[in-house]
Amino acid sequence: MPVFMYNNQEIHYEFRGDPGTPVVVFVNGLTQRTDHWVQYADNLNKAGYQVLSYDLLGQGTSSKPVLFLDFHENPTILAALLDHLHIDQVYIGGVSFGGIIVLRFGIEYPDRVKGLIPMSCFTEMDATLSKIGINLHTGMTGIGFEYLVSLLIPINFSSKWMAANQDSIPQLERNAASYNDLYGIQNLMESIRDFKSFTHELKEIPCPTLILNGEYDNLTPRWAHELMRVHISSSRLMLMQHVCHAFTIEIPEIVCRVIADFIGQVESGTWVGDKSVWVATDDPNADEIAFPCQGDHTRNIPFAKTYHVR
Repeated sequence: MPVFMYNNQEIHYEFRGDPGTPVVVFVNGLTQRTDHWVQYADNLNKAGYQVLSYDLLGQGTSSKPVLFLDFHENPTILAALLDHLHIDQVYIGGVSFGGIIVLRFGIEYPDRVKGLIPMSCFTEMDATLSKIGINLHTGMTGIGFEYLVSLLIPINFSSKWMAANQDSIPQLERNAASYNDLYGIQNLMESIRDFKSFTHELKEIPCPTLILNGEYDNLTPRWAHELMRVHISSSRLMLMQHVCHAFTIEIPEIVCRVIADFIGQVESGTWVGDKSVWVATDDPNADEIAFPCQGDHTRNIPFAKTYHVR
């Protein structure tokens, strides 16, 4: 894996695809690494796009400072990596922790972004999300990293996926512990300990933005993504059926199709950022990738949408 040096720290990355084609960057979730994006690189390379993925500081095979990671440095590190690779503009997608970085990058480096794809993330915390974060941190520091991963499994995945993969889940948990470091992940979590809302800054994002939210994501629920839809001018919200927080792992074929379609629309000049709400297909081989959401997308009870939702 290639290495980029940032302030004497190693940033490990993967960059694949035909030179001269549009570049898609993927930013990891908290316990992910570049390997999680291999299938995305395979599919998007075939669709005609280059794919760049990398491990954040404190994560995977990148350097793991002993203490004090600054969350706000993440957009700067990505910009420096793009400079290193002589890349001017990118599409950038990220999930959960990485999705927050995606939004911050769009705010701080608008001239370098052709499109944003924030997934399973948030711009502010409510009491529930704050308490879940505290519980995850307490479980990890009090018991261990493998316990954190065990806590995340039922939050991240649907029951159907867990039942189908029950034999491989112990290996998945052990792998996550083997390529991550307890103190590295602790530092990453603590870098957003004093997280402050930046919803009011979303209006500064001018580029096309496709927001992806799992139907049953109880960690970063609909309201968090609804704030993005309302405040980002050229946005659309895409709901992913039957899945939870880690839908990028659960339904990669569908997510790849949705992302490739989004980039294709932007590249062809046909993207319409009208703040509309769509539902992605649950069949990776379907002719239609998505269809307009007809009901009140802010509710779990499917009321007809007979009034304006702010």
